[in-house]
Amino acid sequence: AGMRVAVVGAGVSGLTATKCCLDEGLEPTCFEQSQDIGGLWRYTEHIEAGRPSLYPSVISNSSKEMSAFSDFPYPEDFPVFLPNARLLDYLRRYAEHFGLRERIKLGTTVVSIRKRPDFATTGQWNVVTEADGKQTSHVFDAVMVCSGNFSEPSLPLHCFPGIERFQGQYFHSRQYKHPDVFQGKRVLVVGMGNSGVDIAVEASHVAAKVTISTSRGAWLLGRVFEHGYPWDMVFNTRLASLIRNNLPGPLSRGLINYTVNQRFNHENYGLQPEKSCLVREPVLNDDLPSYILTGRITIKPGVKEFKENSVVFHNCPEEEPIDIVVFCTGYNVSFPFLEESVVKVENKHASLYKYVFPTHLQKPTLAVLGLIRPLGGIMPVTEMQARWVTRVFKGRRANGSPPVCQNAAQIGHVPPPRGIPGDPRWLLYMDTLASYIGAKPSVLGLLCRDPWLALTIFFGPCSPYQYRLGGPGRWEGARQAILTQWDRLLKPTKTRVPAGSSSSFPSLLTVLGFLLLLAVVIFGF
Repeated sequence: AGMRVAVVGAGVSGLTATKCCLDEGLEPTCFEQSQDIGGLWRYTEHIEAGRPSLYPSVISNSSKEMSAFSDFPYPEDFPVFLPNARLLDYLRRYAEHFGLRERIKLGTTVVSIRKRPDFATTGQWNVVTEADGKQTSHVFDAVMVCSGNFSEPSLPLHCFPGIERFQGQYFHSRQYKHPDVFQGKRVLVVGMGNSGVDIAVEASHVAAKVTISTSRGAWLLGRVFEHGYPWDMVFNTRLASLIRNNLPGPLSRGLINYTVNQRFNHENYGLQPEKSCLVREPVLNDDLPSYILTGRITIKPGVKEFKENSVVFHNCPEEEPIDIVVFCTGYNVSFPFLEESVVKVENKHASLYKYVFPTHLQKPTLAVLGLIRPLGGIMPVTEMQARWVTRVFKGRRANGSPPVCQNAAQIGHVPPPRGIPGDPRWLLYMDTLASYIGAKPSVLGLLCRDPWLALTIFFGPCSPYQYRLGGPGRWEGARQAILTQWDRLLKPTKTRVPAGSSSSFPSLLTVLGFLLLLAVVIFGF
């Protein structure tokens, strides 16, 4: 029998972890505490303890070509950015297509995961699960923790003096479902992540007035980016990444600054991030600028204190009357079923090698997936983590396996789940893990064999299919998927044009590509 692996959770990470186990000939059992798969993306009207909670209008932040699993493109008629129901539909199709259903035990909660007494030699774990009130104990050779980080709300009320005497209603964004609670009310949204801005925009349709309080500010990107292409297909290209990562820091920041301020000047809209937050994860919203411009939403600095029926902001003398407050203050990372000593979480950080492996285990048989919040789709990243992890479990320890017991200087500290602060190095991280398993595409190698593909990979979006061109888990359809990504992108929107008129964007890229290549050859820089 193959190596037995316990997968905790059947959301995005758990599904791909289960699939990667099967690909590598391991024996996965996936435990899901709720009655269905989909994790974060499965909307329920009522809020369940220990499970993420969505509001009905949530739409994916990354486009379908950039957030697909690398060997399973979205159906071409799916919209470019996905409403939560469509994303759930995609996850169900993925589970169906790769036969994951029979590996998933629904309604089964993981209560505890503990090292076995002989862990130092076997690396095995005792896993206790509970279903229908009955507990069962299992032995597993390895564990993949895919329980996500959007279940335990972070609501630091002690940071908001006077909240105890505030007479209106307040709640964490996790509780939010429908905007009708804001009907005719004066609303304050505290915090400016994606949820905060979404909720403010929805509230402004029915509220008397909406204010967003943010101490740090934020960059705002629209899903609709240059020339109407999705932001991530323009932003996450190998060329752009190469430029960003090789420019000196101030220049790189200047470039990002210039790019995001092209749509509107953030300072004029009260959104300019503080110096220290210049590389924060951007917020994605297409409506906010026009809502600020039409007075529906006002941006204010951080909250100084609450009064009975009003709030005072820093550096603003006057009080602002409000009726209802939504705290969009994010989530805590927690692993209630693990011992503190296995994954240390301090200040919303967990110290993990490459954001995946606890650093001090004698055997690398436990991994945490999907804790990284990349500037781009989570699916390709967590899938890549799973591909690497399953190979480490199998003992293909050739390269990139986690150092066992090593000093803190080399540990990749995981920043809060909201991102390696807006880490534009999404691609670098993907390439690093891909190189560990031998799946990193070689642009130069391809240039001679398949120049058209090489150019598309370098100048076009870094879509996940690139990581299936070679190495373990190679997928025959990868090349085709890359060359047809713009067709799938245009299919759902270009619905009033004669068939056969194709986009000029890729062909323009090619011309530019050849010119640049010539320059490289001539000047050899």
